[in-house]
Amino acid sequence: MFIDSKCSTVHGTVRIPTSKSHSIRAVFLAALAEGTSVIRHRLKSADVDSAIAACKALGATIEEDGEILSITGFNGRPIAPDHVIDVGNSGTTANFVLALGALCNKAVTITADDQTRKRPVAPLLESLKQLGAVVESSNNGLLPVRIRGPIKGGIADVAGTTSQYLSALLIHSIFCETPTVLRLKSLNEKPYADMTVAWLKKLGVRIEQDNHHEYRLAPRQSLRSFNADIPSDWSSAAFFLILAAIPGCEITLEGLDFTDTQGDKEVVNYLRAMGADIEISPTVKIRGRKLRGATLDMNNTPDALPAMAVAGALSEGITHLTNVPQARIKETDRIAVMCQELQKLGAEIIEERDGLLIKGGLPLRGTAVAGNYDHRVVMSLAVAGLSATGVTTIDSAEAINITFPDFVDKMRDCGADIRIYS
Repeated sequence: MFIDSKCSTVHGTVRIPTSKSHSIRAVFLAALAEGTSVIRHRLKSADVDSAIAACKALGATIEEDGEILSITGFNGRPIAPDHVIDVGNSGTTANFVLALGALCNKAVTITADDQTRKRPVAPLLESLKQLGAVVESSNNGLLPVRIRGPIKGGIADVAGTTSQYLSALLIHSIFCETPTVLRLKSLNEKPYADMTVAWLKKLGVRIEQDNHHEYRLAPRQSLRSFNADIPSDWSSAAFFLILAAIPGCEITLEGLDFTDTQGDKEVVNYLRAMGADIEISPTVKIRGRKLRGATLDMNNTPDALPAMAVAGALSEGITHLTNVPQARIKETDRIAVMCQELQKLGAEIIEERDGLLIKGGLPLRGTAVAGNYDHRVVMSLAVAGLSATGVTTIDSAEAINITFPDFVDKMRDCGADIRIYS
């Protein structure tokens, strides 16, 4: 599929879809809990569907009614299926299912699509082995992986390359027979780990931590069933925040919560540092005006890198996006991909080891660009195309179904000249 976007001035009100990160955590925690949990306003997307399918395969009973899920959990005792579990394009689901499989007495085989099979899981597997899991992997620390538990507990060293490793271990180590200590030398994208800890504490888990360097979990714990409403997704809001910051545009965003643990709410502060006019009340209103470049530490917000790269290209002066090496191990190497594709549009941009250096203010020219089957890359390039002369055509547009299936519709509702087609 393809998206065509053309230079547009947008105005309108948008309600942002709910959070993928919260939705996936809620599904796994409900599956692991005792009793029946109700999750309202779950994100309707391919990644969350992958999480639901995986938890069903391991023994949870899940009933769907629109955006409401009723999940009867297996109380920390998953049942290994006879078939392979395919997590599709969901990297978070892949890491969480590996840890969930490590609770099973029988071996579980986990695989994924071509793109997710390129994402490293070896560091997580090493931590699970330290806790007692038996792992078979013939693909250099990539999926597919065969794993068997149950993990017993103990001390495990955890790589902080991505917070997903830590989150997977935190959620599942509470069922170990002995206390578990998780140790890290450093941790990228800390707000996602904080989100996981907040969920666990809300469900009654006993957990102690020394900043983000050590986590101590009591053994043989359980999770209470729960009712939860999933909040709106700040990662999805980033595209509309940046689009509205373009001169002549104005958008009001509804449903966003600044008290939530999501790290990508920091995009508001990034844009303010670049001179954006943002008014916060119960809603978030952005009025476009000329932006100026800024140096931004993005370690806590890797998912925002593609969108902020577009913001840098549309700003006057130099924008330096730094300290975000983990952006290279997402659905794509987002540092390399955004550099390459924005250059096609006429941006002056340099790829660095851990970020991007962008000389903004140059006119963007519409052309054919590659979405690389990465939902955040596709949507970011679509926003860039709305500020470029001519037509910008982005391939692999079907990737938006991972987190934001109605992205194009919501853009069109604000007056954007954009369409999706096969």
